[in-house]
Amino acid sequence: MKLPLSWLAEFVEIPKSESVSSIAEHFVSVGFEVESIENAADNIKGPLVIGTVIAIEELKDHKKPIRYVELDCAEKEHRFVICGATNFLVGDKVVVALPGALLPGDFAIAARETYGKTSNGMICSSRELGLSEDHSGIMVVNDSLLKNGDDAVKVLVIDDPVIDIAVNPDRGYALSIRGAARELASALKVPFKDPADSTLPANLKVQGKSKAIEVVIDESTGADLIFLRTLENVNTNNPSPIWMQRRIQKCGMRSISVAVDITNYVMLELGQPLHAFDADKLSGRIHVQSAGKFSKIKTLDGVERNLSKSDLLIADDKNPLAIAGTMGGLESEVTSDTKRITIEAAHFSALAVAKNSRNHILSSEASRRFERGVDPA
Repeated sequence: MKLPLSWLAEFVEIPKSESVSSIAEHFVSVGFEVESIENAADNIKGPLVIGTVIAIEELKDHKKPIRYVELDCAEKEHRFVICGATNFLVGDKVVVALPGALLPGDFAIAARETYGKTSNGMICSSRELGLSEDHSGIMVVNDSLLKNGDDAVKVLVIDDPVIDIAVNPDRGYALSIRGAARELASALKVPFKDPADSTLPANLKVQGKSKAIEVVIDESTGADLIFLRTLENVNTNNPSPIWMQRRIQKCGMRSISVAVDITNYVMLELGQPLHAFDADKLSGRIHVQSAGKFSKIKTLDGVERNLSKSDLLIADDKNPLAIAGTMGGLESEVTSDTKRITIEAAHFSALAVAKNSRNHILSSEASRRFERGVDPA
């Protein structure tokens, strides 16, 4: 479990006298093996700033997409750089390495002539910054709190040590910031601020009344608790807050969409996996059941899977919706067109989820936690 120090510090009053290595030793003292300690900022030197895309010129007659991009980095004059990525638009905020910067792999940034233009810096991907393995495009960091010229290392909290601990099967609670923070607080002999003690914001209100979705646990050995909550008027095209994306990233996961990111964030912090369905794709009641009559399901990874009668599923009155505790189904996934979301939180049997995972040779962040046991509280 990757544990960003800044996240742990929200729940543990870590003495300023404690170094990162000593904090790691405290985890060892309570029975965890520390696999690594990493800080992405150690491999970034020199100016790395936030900039806004002002204009994009598509350079033609090349074998691959090449763009000449005008950037506002809060300097006297706009900066121009060559970029091969296409996943950004005019108005987007991006991370810009200025000449003189040194990125991971001793990659030195300098002004250079290329494609008949002067490239005066580089727009960065998260992989180029050593923040993740995602190289699908450059980092787009649209957030009203970020200003042109801001020090990206500071505002994106890149200077944040991440301690990676090995979690044994009998200590599944530590596959969460909450569980690991509780152990650290005990080792340090300091107070633990349990996030479960937090109260909901006073301005959070239920608006209107809609019919609740009935839930039926047909397979009592598969789950003993399941809760659903439906959210309406949801804009799934809004990006997740940058701070949330960065925390998910530091824990070794990828930011996907606002709905998925929120469920993953809760899982990482509290250890409780959640799943989001498109509410308008559900029919009738929701069941926790054995596969029974259902023979196939196409999961979120695009694979059509043959079901055995003993597989534990989440289903509605017509279709299978998810391999319980393991992976959701493609037909009920949240998309850019989704307006209503139903969030499921369940306490599945560790044995049932382990069987699901083994039957389909399918392991997920959710199944790893359910197989080790999730605290129903």
